[in-house]
Amino acid sequence: MLKFNKLQFTRNLTIRVKIWLFFMMLVCIVFILMWTFQILLLGPFYEIMKVSSVSGATKKLASAYHTENFTDCLLDSAVRNDMCIEILDKNGAEVRYECMFSGNCMLHNGSNDVYFYFMELRESETGEICRKIYNNTMQSEMLIYGCPLYNKKGGIAGYLITNARLVPVEASRQIMQNITIFIMVLLVISGVILSAYAAENLGAPIKKLNISAQRLAQGDYTVQFPGGGCAEVDDLADTLAYASRELSRTDEMQRDLIANVSHDMRTPLTMMKAYAEMIRDLSGNNPEKRNQHLNIIIEETDRLSLLVNDMLDLSKLESGTQKLDIDRIDISEKLREIARRYEGISEKMGYSLIFTGNAPYIINCDSGKIERVICNLLNNAINYTSKEDRRVYLRQINFPDRVRIEISDTGDGIEEDKIKLIFDKYYRSENHKREVVGTGLGLSIVKAILKMHGYNYGVNSKIGEGSTFWFEAPPADPINDINQQ
Repeated sequence: MLKFNKLQFTRNLTIRVKIWLFFMMLVCIVFILMWTFQILLLGPFYEIMKVSSVSGATKKLASAYHTENFTDCLLDSAVRNDMCIEILDKNGAEVRYECMFSGNCMLHNGSNDVYFYFMELRESETGEICRKIYNNTMQSEMLIYGCPLYNKKGGIAGYLITNARLVPVEASRQIMQNITIFIMVLLVISGVILSAYAAENLGAPIKKLNISAQRLAQGDYTVQFPGGGCAEVDDLADTLAYASRELSRTDEMQRDLIANVSHDMRTPLTMMKAYAEMIRDLSGNNPEKRNQHLNIIIEETDRLSLLVNDMLDLSKLESGTQKLDIDRIDISEKLREIARRYEGISEKMGYSLIFTGNAPYIINCDSGKIERVICNLLNNAINYTSKEDRRVYLRQINFPDRVRIEISDTGDGIEEDKIKLIFDKYYRSENHKREVVGTGLGLSIVKAILKMHGYNYGVNSKIGEGSTFWFEAPPADPINDINQQ
């Protein structure tokens, strides 16, 4: 229940509130990190950096021991690093010194501490010493660092000892804490302002898109989707605009489908009813007339059944519920088999099917569905071929990387701006007048099957010269499970 409540709470938050929360979380994280650094890490960090600075300056000074400007380097290093310097010979006698604390340091306060540092330095295994000592006079921690000085032959010529003050961190920490609180207040104020600005720039376009999407859901396909704010919002606006166009197109196609189906169904139903009434009222006792009227009813029933079956098949293909049964077939042999089947029909109907085959070519496909594609295209060509010429062409053209199947007629052709519509459901070109009754779904079924196979397809047509429908299939590889793609 707690998990559900949290989820529900998160969903109910507006984008303005979420952006403000994110900014406040960032401010809190920055504040916690700064406060943690001051409380826990400032002292150790300062000490490490001070030791590194003093040791580096001491070693650099030691490396300049044999240079002509060593004296200038000595004074400059003492002033620059605010430290006292003591130079001893190899026996511990003082050679030179620089004091920045008026004799109050650990090296020049009149005590004998330098001798103890000298002894410790000479006996050090590392050749260096680094100690932290509290100076009662200056009421401060002091850092002692020492290293040897070498002569030109590499032998020890003396020792260099430096003394620097470790500034108390507490005062600095208090100052930094006050600064942090001040920065925290500025961050909160700026966070509120920036979050409000960001939320307005992001939230306003999304709110407008939401209003437009609600209008789209109500069926207003003319609605505009304004972008703005960022690239993601622009992409969302483009996607919604594309969805609006596709929904409008689908809605229009649905209305056309209902209108065409209603028209195509009404004609056979009207004829079936009319001839049934004629049998009842006129030809019931006349066997010859009755059989003639019954045959018309049977033909109209077959036509109605064909329309319903095509609609169901197209629906299954477009919804993806009908899968492909992939096999390896010789498309050349399949085309010859179909051409032989159409020979008897062509003689009866008075047209000629001219088949131009080629060498065997193995492809991966659903044999039954590809056969339906070829038959649908042949039936379409038969319906629309020239009345005078009455010829239909079936051709196989082999290429190294594909095989091309062409079905051509010698009809009136299709206008160029109408070619892209020819595969739509129930579309009929104005230049085409059917002699054979069809459902108007044949080319849509062809398109759906070829898209499932991933084949290229199209139509080439010129007014007065006929049309050529074609599709291309690649050579067979080891059988791929297209059903799972």
